[in-house]
Amino acid sequence: MHSPMHSPMHSGEPINGLSVDVEDWFQVGAFEQVIDRDSWSTLADRIERNCDAILRLFADAGVKGTFFTLGWVAERHPALMRRIVAEGHEIASHGWDHERVFRLGAKGFADDLARARAAIEDAAGAAVTGYRAPSFSIDARTPWAFEVLAEQGYAYSSSVAPIAHDHYGWREAPRFAFRPLPGSDLIEIPVTTAMFAGRRFGAGGGGFFRVLPYGFSRWAIRQVNQRDRRPAVFYFHPWEIDPEQPRVADAPMRSRLRHYTNLGVMAGKLRQLIGEFRWGRMDELAVREAARGAALAA
Repeated sequence: MHSPMHSPMHSGEPINGLSVDVEDWFQVGAFEQVIDRDSWSTLADRIERNCDAILRLFADAGVKGTFFTLGWVAERHPALMRRIVAEGHEIASHGWDHERVFRLGAKGFADDLARARAAIEDAAGAAVTGYRAPSFSIDARTPWAFEVLAEQGYAYSSSVAPIAHDHYGWREAPRFAFRPLPGSDLIEIPVTTAMFAGRRFGAGGGGFFRVLPYGFSRWAIRQVNQRDRRPAVFYFHPWEIDPEQPRVADAPMRSRLRHYTNLGVMAGKLRQLIGEFRWGRMDELAVREAARGAALAA
């Protein structure tokens, strides 16, 4: 199949960052009040079947991406981690068990990073240089988080959602890649937002992509690529392509609506999006963004 990355219609546009946040259906922030971490190992594990479906989708489209993986998952699925790497994708860290950064504190965050990285690297047989905070939880409350990432030698983070949202967000953060620490090479690459009537809107994937009409995401990524001349950053989760996953009946109605809406159409929308724009790994995007130099000052 002809790779969309080399199609003439894409030739003048930036290569966007394609990313998967590798966590299972029971590890999401929406259910953290009703599913205890201690019960995780007793629940139906669907991560391997869903990630294999994503790997097939990416292979069919001829694209490479980044898999931000929980250490908890990597420890239990080393063969999957090796398959991801063998197929040319980047393996990166999503922390150990999806605990938000602002709940950990600096010492807890450092320990979480180290534990997750050791598990992922051991499972995958590849170095981890990128990080994404669970629920985009690096925000105005955690100015120390970037220092911890830099101390541990990370090349980039994609942990900021520069919007106001009830679940996460750092509204004042820059919309595009920036260097959060003076004198450090660390780059933060925020998830994509679009502008309309002077307001920022989340447009980087996940629930925004799954629930809203496809045309919204197409408009947003075109705005970023063509008007701003910058790459977009898109993410989704393996459970989002899995309409047969177990249902959590005792979760709040709002959480259930967010989690289960449009699971059956997600794979088709992904195929359309991947075919319509240029995509690549987050570590490669970070290198290109770093070349902007002084423009990346926070």
